[in-house]
Amino acid sequence: MIIDAHGHVHDPVGLHLDALDAAGVDKAVLFPTRPHPERAADLPSLRREFAVLDGALGGRGGSREGFAGALDEVSAAVAAHPDRFIGFGSVPLEQAADEVERAVAEDVVGRGLRGIGELTPAPGRAGLLEPVLRAAADHGGLPVVVHGFAPTTADDLRTLAALSRRHPGVPLVVSQLGGLHWMEAVELVRDTPGMYLELSTAFLVLAVRLAVRELPDRTLFGSDAPYGDPVVARVMVERATVSGEVRDRVLGGTAAELFGVSREAVRAGGR
Repeated sequence: MIIDAHGHVHDPVGLHLDALDAAGVDKAVLFPTRPHPERAADLPSLRREFAVLDGALGGRGGSREGFAGALDEVSAAVAAHPDRFIGFGSVPLEQAADEVERAVAEDVVGRGLRGIGELTPAPGRAGLLEPVLRAAADHGGLPVVVHGFAPTTADDLRTLAALSRRHPGVPLVVSQLGGLHWMEAVELVRDTPGMYLELSTAFLVLAVRLAVRELPDRTLFGSDAPYGDPVVARVMVERATVSGEVRDRVLGGTAAELFGVSREAVRAGGR
């Protein structure tokens, strides 16, 4: 079973399904998103979408109401293609702790989504994940995925590791191999049993190779589509690994365990 552990809602969703089919991917984790770069037809329209992205990565997440449209898109995509998508839901971090916890209960668990993410705390504000992790623990240890590329800092990664050690029952996934701080991310995840490292947006094959060598049971194949491409991301993993059990775990085995996906859940005719 091949599982892409990092994808965002595409408009239209058929673009995503086509990309997954081209890569031989059975299922993909689907995160909500407000920017839609796949809609852009030229550089000005792409700049407009990236302005929305910059706001999200800067921690300007707004209220629960501001997330509602993106959550509706995830719910609709999962409902239409339950054999292909594993739905996650995001929550606003710049809110009071009780409001964050209520959002997890109502906007993630209440929608039947499998986890929380992709969370994007502002630089230096990774500590805002504390109430999310508490809520995730209260709901049986929901997996939590946090943005790992810029503007996430090395200090943010260290904060995440400290939070993970305080909440060992909650799987905490750092996405995009920790970005420019990938060496520190590998060390922190290696030394923190509740953490995982997702490999999308990796720009060095040797970084993927090292991460898998250090974390054979806690590295996850992901594409970050539509920003990345599932075909390219899968080839990167396959070039960095040797065929066999470890590669199988990275490409889907670990994700299946983490996200509660059984082999019987793969679509008929799946790879």
